[in-house]
Amino acid sequence: MTTETKRNLIDGEWVDGDDASTNINPSDLSDTIGDYTRATVGQVAEAAAAAKAALPGWVNIGPQTRADILDRVGDAILSRKDEIGHILAREEGKTLAEAVGEAVRAGQIFKFFAGEALRVTGDAIDSVRPSVDVTVTREPVGVVGLITPWNFPIAIPAWKTAPALAYGNTVVLKPADLTPGSAHLMTEILVQAGVPKGVFNLAMGRGSVVGQAIVENPNVDAISFTGSVPVGRALAVDASRHLKKVQLEMGGKNPMVVMDDADMDIAVAACLNGAFFSTGQRCTASSRLIVHRAVHDEFADRLTRAAMGLTVGNAIAPGTQMGPVASEGQLTSNLNYVDIARQEGATVVGGEHLSNDQQGHYQRPAVFLGATNDMRTSREEIFGPCASVIRADDFDHALALANDTDFGLSSGICTRNLSYAREFRRHSTAGMVMVNLPTAGVDYHVPFGGRKGSSYGSREQGRYAAEFYTAVKTAYSFAG
Repeated sequence: MTTETKRNLIDGEWVDGDDASTNINPSDLSDTIGDYTRATVGQVAEAAAAAKAALPGWVNIGPQTRADILDRVGDAILSRKDEIGHILAREEGKTLAEAVGEAVRAGQIFKFFAGEALRVTGDAIDSVRPSVDVTVTREPVGVVGLITPWNFPIAIPAWKTAPALAYGNTVVLKPADLTPGSAHLMTEILVQAGVPKGVFNLAMGRGSVVGQAIVENPNVDAISFTGSVPVGRALAVDASRHLKKVQLEMGGKNPMVVMDDADMDIAVAACLNGAFFSTGQRCTASSRLIVHRAVHDEFADRLTRAAMGLTVGNAIAPGTQMGPVASEGQLTSNLNYVDIARQEGATVVGGEHLSNDQQGHYQRPAVFLGATNDMRTSREEIFGPCASVIRADDFDHALALANDTDFGLSSGICTRNLSYAREFRRHSTAGMVMVNLPTAGVDYHVPFGGRKGSSYGSREQGRYAAEFYTAVKTAYSFAG
């Protein structure tokens, strides 16, 4: 146990705020990870001003230096993956294996964008006018405010920070107030890797204070946000008043279709992973399991038995397959949705609050049998270990149910029929489509994002990150 207070990084200096949040282990409420100071509105302004002042030097330092720094960050994260994973599991509650895997992903992201710093390309185009040349180049968008969620406390800060720095931007990062520890570790690594003062700034605290101050600050040119739909929508409105570039990743109500020809072992494993791993606290989680009527009963029985057989416990304990819910507030929300499912007529298996000697935020996986697509529990993102099993008559009905949602992040189908797979890939109204794979779990070098209420703006990750973190300049020259 430690009560060391961790501070914000502003213009290369570690500084205290007015108050601090206490980072508590959701697996064991007696375990305090540490106290993390919260930035003031004035300190956010100082961070944004420092980032703006550091921008010319960071742009002119050149892509090789940026690449070298990012590569060192990636190496350091990978070499410290067990340490970072242990902190991450303690503060967020995902199993130690998942937490170490997330740390590895963060390191891989930094190393990928180290390479991308050297691969910023443009175009040379012949003008329609004689003796005129045209070039199209990419330049950094400027000072970028990054606002990240609690469920992936190092991977998402990494996949926003790494491209921002690779393309020559400077950064003000606000991690989630619930899980600041992993982002603070990442910040320490960035400093140790040689990021110049002012280029990267860490401002911890509540979204309503620190996040709002970042959005409203005139020195911040762009905002990348991952979080809830209501907050994202409000942020977009506020940012538009200041004409800031905005990128939003918000939520999902992701369908997994199981056809009558599916390999049932693959289907059950994919749905179990998608719905309940990471305690269901993923925007890509499979929360609607749409099953062909011919295999519905077999699938429902096998999935339910598998879900109820998961070992729920302390995130860092050997053998734990599903850790706790991240917070008391999230647990209360989950349990309310379990009650709503019963009231709406679903048969609820599991879902109850589990207590043990450590008094963590534990919940048994919940399966809502006999669910329909118009129930609240099938329409609203729960963000917990809850999955609705919905019966479909045939492929067309299953596809229609899958697309009948306000969200469009990820979708999946389990089938051995190439025609079904092709038609689902073509007609699913989601940004990411999986065939015989969980809806949750994407590579770090490909675009991430959705449609409808799930995403707004350019895609994240991979080469497509350049669309948000750079501005396009068209230049003409006359040879005379």
